[in-house]
Amino acid sequence: MSDLLARHRAVMPNWLALYYNEPIEIVSGKGNRVVDANGKSYLDFFAGILTNMIGYDVAEVRDAVERQIATGVVHTSTVYLLRGQVELAEKIARLSGIPDAKVFFTNSGTEANETALLLATYARKTDQILAMRQSYHGRSFGTVAVTSNRSWKNNSLSPLNVHFLHGADRHLTQFRGMSDEQYIAACVDDLRHVLATAVGGDVAAIIAEPIQGVGGFTMAPDGLFRAYQEVLAEQGILFISDEVQTGWGRTGSSFFGIQNHGVTPDMMTFAKGLGNGFAVGGVVARGDLMDNLHAVGLATFGGNPVAMAAANATLDYVLDHDLQANAAKTGAIIIDGLREAAPRLPVVGDVRGKGLMFAVELVGPDGSPSPELAAKFMEETKKLGLLAGKGGLYGHTIRMAPPLTLTEEEAREGLGIIVTALESL
Repeated sequence: MSDLLARHRAVMPNWLALYYNEPIEIVSGKGNRVVDANGKSYLDFFAGILTNMIGYDVAEVRDAVERQIATGVVHTSTVYLLRGQVELAEKIARLSGIPDAKVFFTNSGTEANETALLLATYARKTDQILAMRQSYHGRSFGTVAVTSNRSWKNNSLSPLNVHFLHGADRHLTQFRGMSDEQYIAACVDDLRHVLATAVGGDVAAIIAEPIQGVGGFTMAPDGLFRAYQEVLAEQGILFISDEVQTGWGRTGSSFFGIQNHGVTPDMMTFAKGLGNGFAVGGVVARGDLMDNLHAVGLATFGGNPVAMAAANATLDYVLDHDLQANAAKTGAIIIDGLREAAPRLPVVGDVRGKGLMFAVELVGPDGSPSPELAAKFMEETKKLGLLAGKGGLYGHTIRMAPPLTLTEEEAREGLGIIVTALESL
């Protein structure tokens, strides 16, 4: 493994992060567990950054992909009809609830968000965008502009004119102790003030994650985005919901994260879990917005036949097995268990989550964020056989999102490992 690590460091960029003091190579997987090159097994609570949505070695997905490969056609591009692409778009358009919806497929969430920003700025004829503080929307030039986390921004150059809003930052002094209603009212006041002072002329759209992924699963209280949408609608400002991490029933309480707020957005972006590991992303938007562009467009690899076979099989599996309900049930076991344990664990600053998307903030004796404890937690859970992820504005948040196929027994097993690791800290 040390040889592979040395080879990695020789040819891969230094900024390509690796977890653990001794990084692992995952060589096999089955169900919700993976095995590394040393033969050690792990219960996977990070799922390839929320991407292996229904676990590993799923027969339905494997068979669908093998059938497509057996045809000899793994690529044609979008200049030809693609049956699997049309079938998947029909399902997503129906599930989205967006009127007269149309779908465009990409290879990633970054590409999907770039497309949504293009659609919005073109439709509204302005480069002004509203985004949320602590957000993350991708690593490309445009998506970095709407990302509000200094750790993920290489420069301030931008093709967009962006203004950042409150909504997931209740830890700030001015918001502490507020009820949900009071916090929503304060954020709406701030939105109106931004629209009255910071912008010049029309604004194209707001782009927001219902639950902030890289931000450490911080989230606005349910109803905030409905209140925002009511204000934005007064000026015709569009709403883009970034569902790259919150889509497909992961929150348990709704199929898309924005639905927890009672909002039907103008566009939703998606990626990650839809292909259960195969590269697929996209935008589902109002038909008039999608059709509005005047220039010719295509996607060479977006929506390719193999990815579409995997995505159709994955989405069918999620719906046929009601994995949204399973996320609600198994997520409650873990989140409730963590909240019950938190009062006796002084290193825990906060526990939050919805469904199978939950996080633990780690803090020092004075209550300040502790990325050092987060790093120690990662090493402890690795020893105990569980894979987790890190995030948060200060790198002190453990974020976890197991496959939606997690069983109740595995939920309790994972909870036990997490609590044991926290106790060891």
